[in-house]
Amino acid sequence: MSGLEYLSTTQIVFGALARFWPVWVALALVLAASFRFRKRLGLYGQIFESGVGVAGVTICLFWLFTAMFAGHVATFDPLAQVPVMKDALPGAIDPASGMPYLFGGDKLARDVFSRMVYGSQIVLAIAPAATAFALMVGITLGLPAGYYGGRIDTVLSFLANLVLAFPVILLFYLLVTPGIMDTPIPYAMAGLFFVFPIVFFCVLFYTRFKSRPERLYILLALTLLVGGWVYAGLVFNADPLGLISMAPNELNIFVAVVFASSPGVFRIVRGLTMDIKTRDYVAAAQTRGEGPWYIMLWEILPNARGPLIVDACLRIGYTTILLGTLGYFGLGLAPESPDWGTAIKDASRLLRSAVHPALPPTIALMSFVLGLNFLADALREQSLKD
Repeated sequence: MSGLEYLSTTQIVFGALARFWPVWVALALVLAASFRFRKRLGLYGQIFESGVGVAGVTICLFWLFTAMFAGHVATFDPLAQVPVMKDALPGAIDPASGMPYLFGGDKLARDVFSRMVYGSQIVLAIAPAATAFALMVGITLGLPAGYYGGRIDTVLSFLANLVLAFPVILLFYLLVTPGIMDTPIPYAMAGLFFVFPIVFFCVLFYTRFKSRPERLYILLALTLLVGGWVYAGLVFNADPLGLISMAPNELNIFVAVVFASSPGVFRIVRGLTMDIKTRDYVAAAQTRGEGPWYIMLWEILPNARGPLIVDACLRIGYTTILLGTLGYFGLGLAPESPDWGTAIKDASRLLRSAVHPALPPTIALMSFVLGLNFLADALREQSLKD
């Protein structure tokens, strides 16, 4: 390493900022358009009325665009190894390519900056999607539990409490441990959980458009077509277009997150439903002769959206931390994965000799979760105003 050339601290800072130029351009365009049309953008536009909301949106969009433009932002392949750059300090220049390792090299001579950038793709692919599926499961089960009560509520609440009573870390260790991947358990659970969105949207469209069959049939056909395509790709890895696929270890983590998060969503939806079903507009819908599922999906659920959106933001942050924790313990994703948790785990073993490989993924993880918390706070303020 003594023969390597190095950039100055100023060159490192400005060099890293310059690599994010596609992100800055996209961020500026989206924020400018959001400010310009915020009065027409509903709840999203209202977020820009507070500084906390602007900060949350900016941070979340930054990492979203970083994941989208990772190939343009990163300077090296996140898995590429250049032996001479092993444990290189920040700003070290690769003699072969002349490109700098802006944040230094790790113990396997991989570029820390590029791994941090590509790690955002993994986090933003798993955390929001897993949260969305957990919301679908929790909403689909929580609405009838809160609306009907009785035995349905008793059974569903017992199952939810059973999962919630289990220690979370131990639950994930059992679900994500490498040995479980060789069993049909993850695929059976995926097959069960991933059918909920299809059922949800089919019932949603049927209750709304059953008197307009010409539109209902189109919507049901699209739901079954798109839902079946996604279902086949995720559960059976049989996407004919090759656009949707998930490695067994990623599917394992995905299913584990959905399984652990769904009971929490269920309890929130159940409580909101029990409160909202006593409102006058629900009684008016019952007087009109509307069916129970129409009332649940088109009267109760829209009026519960505020707390659910806030919970979704917080839950994405929680899932992001959970992915980092699992990566730190070496569970789930492949050891060479550039996800932030795995990067922190690899760097933590050599903290006394080299601290620079651990800082970028740690700061990235912290900032993304902070942005989600800011966003949730702003949404909570707006929901209280409404």
